[in-house]
Amino acid sequence: MDAVIVAEQVSKRFDIHHNRAYALKTRMLGLIYQRYRPRVEDFWALRDVSLTVGRGEAVGLVGRNGSGKSTLLKLIAGIHRPTSGRVLVRRGAKIGTMIELGVGFHPELSGRENVYLNASVYGLSRADVDRIYDAVVDYSEIAQFIDEPIKNYSSGMVMRLAFAVAAHLDPEVLLLDEIFAVGDAAFQAKCRQTMMHFIDQGRTLVFVSHSAASVQEICTRACVLSGGRKMFDGDVAEALALYHSMENGHATTGSP
Repeated sequence: MDAVIVAEQVSKRFDIHHNRAYALKTRMLGLIYQRYRPRVEDFWALRDVSLTVGRGEAVGLVGRNGSGKSTLLKLIAGIHRPTSGRVLVRRGAKIGTMIELGVGFHPELSGRENVYLNASVYGLSRADVDRIYDAVVDYSEIAQFIDEPIKNYSSGMVMRLAFAVAAHLDPEVLLLDEIFAVGDAAFQAKCRQTMMHFIDQGRTLVFVSHSAASVQEICTRACVLSGGRKMFDGDVAEALALYHSMENGHATTGSP
């Protein structure tokens, strides 16, 4: 396999703070009563997950909310660093991401300004963005609103613009998280066609979705996560069957 992404025994811990004392009264009570004192809980979003994604693969990550899918995607994107283990991405590989709706956009800036801002985050020069700008706006189908502030956009409009930018960055790797949670059916179908064309070009896709139909249509392989652990990695139909059985409460364990 011509590996593009390699995750080796990756774990990620977050600190969850309870009883954070912002008010003076609460802090004073904490001096007397233990239940008011701040405490920190360890939350392991991922535990010892290994995953190798080859060039041209389309890998779906499925699982319940809180299973670690988005955290794994953020580790691959370099947004988070693993607590242990390591994540390797092929040197020089350009990555396009759409992981959290609106991330990389400034709400007070217009859609036009945000196209330039978001693309610059990926290292594109102004001249580079000038070359793709018209195609991005045309793809997004929101040209009439492009000079309005992003804060006035619906979630569907933000998704349109974010996906349009990501799709036109000419990335080798595309990381997508729940892009079909918002937006109309026609634009979702357009996104699917773009993703299929992307795969046909031999590029790499890692796709988080609760939509079994989308995973079945787009992905060549799927991984099931539960409680931060990888339960299955392989055939899409088998992965979805396991995921559905877990959703229905019939399965809680598995093997990587």
